[in-house]
Amino acid sequence: MKRSLVLGCAALALCAGSSAASAQTKFDVTIGGDVFFQAGYVDQKLDAGQRSTEMRNRFRVVITPTAKADNGLEYGARLRIRADNPNSAGRTLTQDRSYIFAKGAFGTIQAGTINGLSDEYGFIGPNIEGIAGGADNLTLDFLSGTPIYDTYGPATGIAARAQNFRNPVSGNAVTRVNYLTPTIAGFQGGVSYTPRTDDAQNSIQRSKYGAGFHDTVEVGGIYSREIGPVALEASAFYEFGDAMKLSAGGQDFKDLRSYNIAANVGFAGFKVGAMYRNAGKSGYCTPGCGGSDQETWIVGANYTLGPVILAANYQRYEDAGDPSVAGNSNLDLYQAGVTYAVAPGLTTGLEYSYFKARERDAGLRDRGSIIMLDTRLAF
Repeated sequence: MKRSLVLGCAALALCAGSSAASAQTKFDVTIGGDVFFQAGYVDQKLDAGQRSTEMRNRFRVVITPTAKADNGLEYGARLRIRADNPNSAGRTLTQDRSYIFAKGAFGTIQAGTINGLSDEYGFIGPNIEGIAGGADNLTLDFLSGTPIYDTYGPATGIAARAQNFRNPVSGNAVTRVNYLTPTIAGFQGGVSYTPRTDDAQNSIQRSKYGAGFHDTVEVGGIYSREIGPVALEASAFYEFGDAMKLSAGGQDFKDLRSYNIAANVGFAGFKVGAMYRNAGKSGYCTPGCGGSDQETWIVGANYTLGPVILAANYQRYEDAGDPSVAGNSNLDLYQAGVTYAVAPGLTTGLEYSYFKARERDAGLRDRGSIIMLDTRLAF
């Protein structure tokens, strides 16, 4: 029922907005992207066998062909290519966006490999990626290779899990359909349908079995408006779906139920905001597994003075640790930083982070500091 409703709404909207559409004779192709270079210094308790310094970079290119029909329908496609292989010897390219879209009076439809609504459009506080002192800068990746980051396998410790701020399935770049309403008085709603959480590109997987969730739906909206000197931003999204079994007679897991809410207020160069996400016990095995709900709190503020942004952020993350046993794990992250706009599209920033983390079921306690230099180019 939920699958048919989402796809039906998207199809009706597209048909309503594309009657008698005839394309222009050519597509306009735009190329953009972003690059970052990060250098980090880590002082960590559980760092046996680890060096204190490391560097990394990521390069993304976005290719977008678009056209406009005589009736006003805008349509096209988008591909995002990444040079970010985390392996030391890796030189391969990957991609995490490849979808078609159509936009008109009916709203916007996106179909293909893309993230969900809360990941693409939801707010997580005032300090977005690229602002030093914000939770979205992948700072905790500098703890990679340590127990608190890789407790249950590569990049699955609490320091890695804490970087999923939005609804769980929304953060997966998999095959899905997103529908967004037109923006009315600053509000835009949307609904998304995802067949499987491990299915992307040309893959077809009709099996009911595997790891993750199937037939998931996310619904919600964003609000963004300026009222005099005050800028308001808010978002709220709810996500639900069915948990898969590993096999026909395998262990049962709890279905997906998650919500994410956030709000920011800006005035006279200041911006403050907060976000809360609760994914409950989604994905925990049942019966008798899991402990604490999967929760994330973020509170942040920044001040912009010409080319300089001063920012501070606090994040609290909590979950059960290993979803197959009863337990509780948590992480506290305190961050502050300064970002300087060197030139249009070019920024550099210095960030300090202090963290405390516990994987209680694994008996791990960790704490430490990370100093990171972050330089970015957006084009």
